Amino acid sequence: MQTSIDFALAAPEIILLVMGAVVLLIDAVSDHPTRFFTYLLSLATLVVLTIVSALQWSNGVTGRTFDGLFVTDGLSHLLKIASYIAVGVTLVYGRLYSQSRDMLRGGELYVLALFALLGQMVMISAGNLLSIYLGLELMSLALYALIALRRDDTTATEAAMKYFVLGALASGFLLYGMSMIYGSTGHLDLQQVGAVIAAGKAHKLALVFGVVFIVAGLAFKLGAAPFHMWVPDVYHGSPTAVTLLLGAAPKLAAFAMTLRVLIEALHGLATDWQPMLLILAVLSLAIGNITAIAQSNFKRMLAYSTISHMGFVLLGLSAGVVAGREGSAGAYGAALFYMVTYVLTTLGSFGIVLLLSRDGFECENIDDLKGLNRRSPWHAFIVLLLMVSLTGLPPTVGFYAKLAVLQPLIQAGHVTIAVIAVLFSLIGAFYYLRVVKVVYFDEPVGESQPLRATCAQRGLMSINGALLLILGLVPGGLMAACIRAVQTSLGL
Repeated sequence: MQTSIDFALAAPEIILLVMGAVVLLIDAVSDHPTRFFTYLLSLATLVVLTIVSALQWSNGVTGRTFDGLFVTDGLSHLLKIASYIAVGVTLVYGRLYSQSRDMLRGGELYVLALFALLGQMVMISAGNLLSIYLGLELMSLALYALIALRRDDTTATEAAMKYFVLGALASGFLLYGMSMIYGSTGHLDLQQVGAVIAAGKAHKLALVFGVVFIVAGLAFKLGAAPFHMWVPDVYHGSPTAVTLLLGAAPKLAAFAMTLRVLIEALHGLATDWQPMLLILAVLSLAIGNITAIAQSNFKRMLAYSTISHMGFVLLGLSAGVVAGREGSAGAYGAALFYMVTYVLTTLGSFGIVLLLSRDGFECENIDDLKGLNRRSPWHAFIVLLLMVSLTGLPPTVGFYAKLAVLQPLIQAGHVTIAVIAVLFSLIGAFYYLRVVKVVYFDEPVGESQPLRATCAQRGLMSINGALLLILGLVPGGLMAACIRAVQTSLGL
């Protein structure tokens, strides 16, 4: 591992920065109402980035550069590729939606989406508390603007203000916690912080005080209870295309940030932050699943569902603390697998909402899905797969993801918490299967409208649904990649 300046390690970030500037310049001189060229250029950029990161990963390109501020390793390659795919799929799903709502008039959508992705990539490859914060703010500022993109929509503007105010508060938590870590250890580099803590040379009380604020900030970015207040309002108020940009790829970056800070830097304080994660996990499972039952709005229901799923991710991280060296890699790998497959399911869930929305009609309420089986049996079947996967039933990937998290949790001795997680998952089955009942057994309300979608949207949605089954039946390859990425990146 080298710490000298090596621009090749940051090749994807450099390419994205240049292409983001190119898209911005083209938008500035373009008067095309649908911004078709910048749309294609954005997708082409994501394809190139995927190829570059895949080549780096397959060739074993790893290292530290910019004096340890930036890290390239297996974990960063895996999460970056997943982020490229998530953003690309989001742009395809949201194309007609954004066009019909005049969101492409100024051309900011694609530019802001690319710069939000750049912030996520910096977070994923951050090797220093400073670069973590810089990436976080770059991502967050772009997302604030995206949420408020429809300036004449008071609901979206309100959602942007809520996210901005609460996001600033969470950033303050993180900054204060980082300042306490720096004051206690004298370092901002994650590896050096971990080394000082392991050597017992840091001031313990100040460290624990800083950890409390850092865990609170991380919980906000993940959307875990009780720092979840922004999730339902922002998911509901944002244009659905932006909701998907907000709810998919940023979760991968937040997970990477959590892994690097808690495992790489603060593993010596695991006995202090592990109980916090367990409490956050149980609260997320309880609040997310119970509150989702009362929702009639599909987007709000999916928002509370997100909160509950973040509880499972936190359970996986908690289990890795006391599972031993080999068990830790399995637990953290299971949490990574859960996050990646959750993002896959989120893409499909909000993608269906985007495909069913049309000019002058927002498919937001659960009742809007009534009679979908009569209009499009194939898309109704995809909704069935999505809801079954979110419930955690075989043979979908959601079942294997939950099982993969629960196994190390039980092995770590947290049997009671595992039982609680299963019970809350059973509660969650009610509102997921209610959607299936509406799709298949309820009569449609009003005049039935045909699905308006491009071939690319239909094809991607079909692949999205098929992957839920394929990864559920053959999950070994992705799980092995997740465990290997965690082992090589975190030194487990």
